[in-house]
Amino acid sequence: MFANLSGLEIAFFLIALLISMVIHEVMHGVTAKMLGDTTAADLGRLTLNPLKHIDVITTLLLPLVLVIFGQPPIFAAKPVPFDPTRVKFQEYGAALVGLAGPVTNFVLAFIGAVLAHIFASGSVQLLDFLVIFVEINVALMVFNLIPFPPLDGSRVLYALAPEPVQEVMARIESMGFMVILVFIFFVFQFVAPVIQNIEASIFNFLISI
Repeated sequence: MFANLSGLEIAFFLIALLISMVIHEVMHGVTAKMLGDTTAADLGRLTLNPLKHIDVITTLLLPLVLVIFGQPPIFAAKPVPFDPTRVKFQEYGAALVGLAGPVTNFVLAFIGAVLAHIFASGSVQLLDFLVIFVEINVALMVFNLIPFPPLDGSRVLYALAPEPVQEVMARIESMGFMVILVFIFFVFQFVAPVIQNIEASIFNFLISI
């Protein structure tokens, strides 16, 4: 993934990724708090301090392992915890908490695209950063909307699914980190072309506005 990027572009990528992931996670917590659950606030996670959102496994070790195995690196921040039983509207409230992250990434991508148009004739480095920023936020939005536990899209599917499907999804999510590895190595390869096409379409739409 980084093979065709310059050192400056890699720095831009990591900075944009960190900003985007942190705001994504914070908005999960903010939405949960608005709906009555203060778990994230009580644990000090409603902060833009990146150190509070970096997870040794998913943010550092997981992408390293994927690169070693020849897979594109997937970075993930430490999930902001929330209690679905404490939010308003039950599973629909949990779905809103889940949607908060991807919606935030879309807003950030839109802002980045607007700024890219404003500064298109300015600094080349700034334009490069903004384009990378838009790409990252589109990728985070689309990836997190995949309705597979524990991704954000699964919260929406859970709210709409019949009880037997909910039970299966809850069982999958209870597997923890193992299910993430299974998804990345065995499931994602089948949906990756579709995901990439969706990402490209959204990115081109935003850049062409």
